[in-house]
Amino acid sequence: MSTRIVVTEEEEELLVHNSYGDEQEIVPSSLTSNGPDGPTPSLTPPSQRLISLDVFRGLTVALMILVDDAGGAFSSINHSPWFGVTLADFVMPFFLFGVGVSVSLVFKKISHKRTATKKVILRAVKLFLLGLLVQGGYFHGRKQLTYGVDLGKIRWLGVLQRISIGYLLASISEIWLVSNVMVDSPTAFVRKYYIQWLVAILLCSVYMSFVYGLYVPNWEFEAPSVTTSVYGSGSQIVHCGVRGSLSPPCNALGFIDRFILGEHHLYQHPVYKRTKECSVNSPDYGPLPPGSPAWCLAPFDPEGILSTLMAAATCFVGLHFGHILIHYKGHMQRIFPWSLSSFSLLISGYLMEMLGIPLCKPLYTLSYMCITAGASGLLLTIIFYIVDVQLLRKPTMLLQWMGMNALIIYVLAACDLFAVAVQGFYWHSPGNNLVDGTELLLQTVVNSKKWGTLVFVLLEIVVWGLVAGLLHMEGIYIKL
Repeated sequence: MSTRIVVTEEEEELLVHNSYGDEQEIVPSSLTSNGPDGPTPSLTPPSQRLISLDVFRGLTVALMILVDDAGGAFSSINHSPWFGVTLADFVMPFFLFGVGVSVSLVFKKISHKRTATKKVILRAVKLFLLGLLVQGGYFHGRKQLTYGVDLGKIRWLGVLQRISIGYLLASISEIWLVSNVMVDSPTAFVRKYYIQWLVAILLCSVYMSFVYGLYVPNWEFEAPSVTTSVYGSGSQIVHCGVRGSLSPPCNALGFIDRFILGEHHLYQHPVYKRTKECSVNSPDYGPLPPGSPAWCLAPFDPEGILSTLMAAATCFVGLHFGHILIHYKGHMQRIFPWSLSSFSLLISGYLMEMLGIPLCKPLYTLSYMCITAGASGLLLTIIFYIVDVQLLRKPTMLLQWMGMNALIIYVLAACDLFAVAVQGFYWHSPGNNLVDGTELLLQTVVNSKKWGTLVFVLLEIVVWGLVAGLLHMEGIYIKL
């Protein structure tokens, strides 16, 4: 007999809401309707989850594992050094979009707003602290089997912290800013949610005002001691004195983060170290080219304060898609507005890029937000059609399982906690451990370091999918 183990008080999972909570009540119309655009009802019980959302979450976690662990071998899927987008640059928006959809489902009915608000704040704080633990520097990663962090250099922001902030803003808006209007027409839909849309527009406006209006003066930073022979001294000056720059050294986002958080609390290995100015192996990491600028050694946080405001707007896009899911029951009643919204965002993003707002994940530019949010919506639409309309679920079973336990898979796999724990047990040398040994074996079998790494990562994703499946079959759901 299976046992259900839940480490929580409620039915909400902070990262991607993978619990059996209010989301159960949102089911495919094929299970609830026998209308003109719905097939004959199946025998599936009406309490079934929306499987496509689980698959979307699981795919997001799988993509994060893929790009994090195989991105070093294949630069084409690794994060873009600065401008432009790659596969890796879609992962964070996918997470945020999924959070927004889930929030709309969980809070579609609220009996006590103050109680709900307290629980939202508590969960956001817990997720922020979890991010601080796993991404603040305490766990040093697979290649450095050491632990602990200098509190004077702890990184305050990160992926989980950004998700917690987006979750908080989206949830508070869903609790307090939704009008009490019965949705029986498109006009009523707009009246019910227009205040939320105004909040999202406000977030984008604040971001754009600072990015293009804030003056960035010259600034200095302390370069690592190993580079003093290259630049002459530890303290380096970066010459800016500009307004509206989106370059790595002189953008307003970095200026705000350095001023509020301090340079020692930012990410010390930013992606712009892979640009042509900073790496002879660009777009990979490599030695500094001759005459490289000093800012190549400066820290920069891709999950900084100002960019997180724009990132939160992606959660609001997810809210919009969730609202359509709630109020429209037929297949085409959902797919058509989802597709229209997705393509509108994609077209808007490309137009902005043509007008001079480049795609940049580290800055989370407005064009980047529109294109990645549009891609998120389009992907969910496709998955919904395959999984919940056509009911083709067996090919996506592993992703579904991963989506139902996404937070624990993310922390153990994508944050390398499991790999680091396993590497703690080795034979004679730290390199002789199960993780590195398996990867080396696969590289030898396929006679390629790059392709061997890819096979290892794909195998890792399958293993974590099976682990999530075992947790699901045993009724175990680890949540905050």
